[in-house]
Amino acid sequence: MLHLIWISNMHQSGFVNIVGNPNVGKSTLMNVLVGERLSIITSKAQTTRHRIMGIVNGDDFQMVYSDTPGVLQPNYKLQEQMLEFSRSALVDADVLLYVTDVQDNPDKNADFLDKVKRIKAKVFLIINKIDLTTQETLEQLVEYWHRVLPEATVFPISAQQKFGTDQLFAAIREALPECPPFFPKDQLTDKSSRFFVDEMIREKILLNYDKEIPYSVEVEVESFLDEEPDEQHPEGMIRIGAVIYVERDSQKGIIIGKGGKALKCVGTQARREIEAFFGKPVFLQLFVKVDKDWRSSQTRLRHYGYDLN
Repeated sequence: MLHLIWISNMHQSGFVNIVGNPNVGKSTLMNVLVGERLSIITSKAQTTRHRIMGIVNGDDFQMVYSDTPGVLQPNYKLQEQMLEFSRSALVDADVLLYVTDVQDNPDKNADFLDKVKRIKAKVFLIINKIDLTTQETLEQLVEYWHRVLPEATVFPISAQQKFGTDQLFAAIREALPECPPFFPKDQLTDKSSRFFVDEMIREKILLNYDKEIPYSVEVEVESFLDEEPDEQHPEGMIRIGAVIYVERDSQKGIIIGKGGKALKCVGTQARREIEAFFGKPVFLQLFVKVDKDWRSSQTRLRHYGYDLN
């Protein structure tokens, strides 16, 4: 009698969600693991506002990473939604990366950490920035986190120096459940080109302005035209018109600066970043408008892409 044996090649896929307090290096880690610069990075807290997805594909696996805003106690509706993005990452994770660092206060946002303790997903506790501490302090931190999250696997790393990240990547790969891919194998992210332009402009604002100004800003691309190649631009050209929204007239003046110099500086830096991202010349026009108290308006937050329940 002839017996037929069906052999299927095992494929692993899973959602790998990155959470933690502000400024512990979540976005840097995301970019290193994905191998692309998808999340903007600055030294300021609350740099990440959205849940940003980056997809890593292999022949027999697909890792769907999500970077999330730093966990904080919200003071207005925008921060409420940022916290909701972080909470949602606890619900659909197959592997959760809880990121802390050698300078983080472990007791900060303890209620969120309590939720981490109760999830069923595989948890990897990431101690980042270990290049900034001593071996003795690191050993104490590892021991502490073993007590706090006894079911978690602890990974001391330096995302910026790419130390320990290869071992972490391999452990994530091994922990993925058997599953077909969730997205086409050539897809890198769930976000649009316009979204990344918004983020690159906002990053330059975070880097060039102080105090409350960067946190009062939202960026919206109003036009995005990817032109066909011609004699002048053999690789083509992208023409972008974007609006920088602020909450007050006084903030508008600060963004523009004396004689428009501050805005021109942001535009030049953003254009170079956008050109590097898309690999072709970019013509960028920036405008500044007032959208009063947009951070506290549910209607305006929806308009800007913050999905509110």
